[in-house]
Amino acid sequence: MKIIVPPIKIQWIKTKLVEFIISYVDFNIDWKWIEPFMWSGVVWFNFAPKNALFCDTNPHTIKLYQWLNEWKIDHFDVKNHLEKEWKILSEKWVEHYNHIRERFNQDWNPLDFIFINRSCFNWMIRFNRKWWFNVPFCKKPDRFAQSYVTKITNQVKNIQSLMKQNNWEFRCQDFRETIKNASKDDLIYCDPPYIWRHVDYFDSWNEQDEFDLHKLLTTFWWKFVMSTWHSNDYRSNEYLNTLWNDCIIKTTEHFYHIWWKEKNRNPVTEAIIMNYKKEHICEKNDKTIKKNILQNKLIHV
Repeated sequence: MKIIVPPIKIQWIKTKLVEFIISYVDFNIDWKWIEPFMWSGVVWFNFAPKNALFCDTNPHTIKLYQWLNEWKIDHFDVKNHLEKEWKILSEKWVEHYNHIRERFNQDWNPLDFIFINRSCFNWMIRFNRKWWFNVPFCKKPDRFAQSYVTKITNQVKNIQSLMKQNNWEFRCQDFRETIKNASKDDLIYCDPPYIWRHVDYFDSWNEQDEFDLHKLLTTFWWKFVMSTWHSNDYRSNEYLNTLWNDCIIKTTEHFYHIWWKEKNRNPVTEAIIMNYKKEHICEKNDKTIKKNILQNKLIHV
């Protein structure tokens, strides 16, 4: 399966988990897909629902995809912007990066957002309380290669191609507001910050948030799929055995390349949580997944 990769790069991105997640999605093509935590958008880009609502509390991610969806910018704009700014960056390095970062924090321009996201250290997404980007520069010359610009340009082009074919809406709002307005003909896919693990990301997450999410997802009649973590070499997610023990849980092994030092990179067991009845869940191998996706025209393989 050819995975569609989003133009914004983040830590904990689920590019290699897309097939695992989608294999458990029980979705009618006429339903509405609702995603309260959009992050990079990699799951829904590959599922490509006909009707969808994508939300996040990060105003910069939402603004970028709103502009792409409304064709305020396109892949040509992205290409020209990156080529122009990276040419200067290759000469002035951190001085120019800091200039663009400061400009972005004032204007919130989505083109600058792509630029600093792809030029910053380790592709981190981190903001202060004012939603100002505060990640330092990454001194890697290969970041400025023409092939890298082309790669990002094609990612934007692929996303806008999907936007033309489907009815998608983007909102900047809290997950509580998003979920409470769902209906019985919606499927909710949640990828919240992982409790105990994502607290240093751009969005904090605490026990009350976890309890609120559980109540919203399990009290009403809609179907949901939620991504979270199960365990790593040092500890386990105890909420799976307490708070979420009324749901169906499936796991898979995964490895995130997010730390600078290789010794700090450790495998993790990822989990998805569902409220489907057990008879609706079946294990699907890669061949079956691809067959079903092609039949429903949900992913370009």
